[in-house]
Amino acid sequence: MKRPDALPLLTMLLGLCQPAWAQPVIVKEAPLLSAASHEAFFDSLRALCGKAFAGKVVVNQPSSDGFGETLVMHVRRCSDSQLQIPFHVGTNRSRTWIITKTGSGLSLKHDHRRPDGSDDASTMYGGHTSEAGWPQLQSFPADAFSKEQFVRQGLPQAIGNTWQIFVYPKVFSYRLVREAREFRVDFDLTQPVAVPPAPWGYRD
Repeated sequence: MKRPDALPLLTMLLGLCQPAWAQPVIVKEAPLLSAASHEAFFDSLRALCGKAFAGKVVVNQPSSDGFGETLVMHVRRCSDSQLQIPFHVGTNRSRTWIITKTGSGLSLKHDHRRPDGSDDASTMYGGHTSEAGWPQLQSFPADAFSKEQFVRQGLPQAIGNTWQIFVYPKVFSYRLVREAREFRVDFDLTQPVAVPPAPWGYRD
C-alpha cells in the first residue's frame, strides 16, 4: 500500500506553530461610500419627473446679471441611471443639468447649447460626489475635466467651484459656491407650472 505523503500535513503543522508576527496580515478594504443616500437623493428627484417649477434667485454674491427673467426648471427625462433637468432663463433654453449614477456616486454636468443646438464653448463641466452626502443634499466639487476647461478659458477662479443640489418636500435648490462667490436659486415644488419647450439641442 502506498504511504500517504506527509509533506502537506507537515506544512500545515508548521503553519500552526508560527509566531503571531509571522502570520500573514489580512488588510481590510476601506468601506465604500454609502450608496443609500445617493439612491434616496436620486429617487427624490426622479419622483418629480415630468413636472416643471418656477424659481427665484435668493443668493447672488457678488451680484451678476442674466437671471432677472422668469426661471423654470423642468425634470424632463428620467431613467434608472440618469436625470435631465433643463434650467430655463426667460426664453434662453441653453442650460440642462444632467445627474448620472456612476457606480461610485453621482455626477452633475452642465450641458450648454447654442440656439442651433450645437455645443457652447463652455459645456459639460461639473463635478462628482466625493462623499455619501444626504438624501436631501448632494455636493459636486469640480472635476479634473472642468478645472482644465476653466483654466483654458481664463477662468481659474472657477476651479474651486462646488455645486450643490437640495431636494426637500417643498423646495428644490441649486447652489454654486466657491471662495468669494455664492449663487443659489430656489424652486417652489408646491406649485407646478406649465412645461416649457425642449431645451436647445434636444427633441421633444
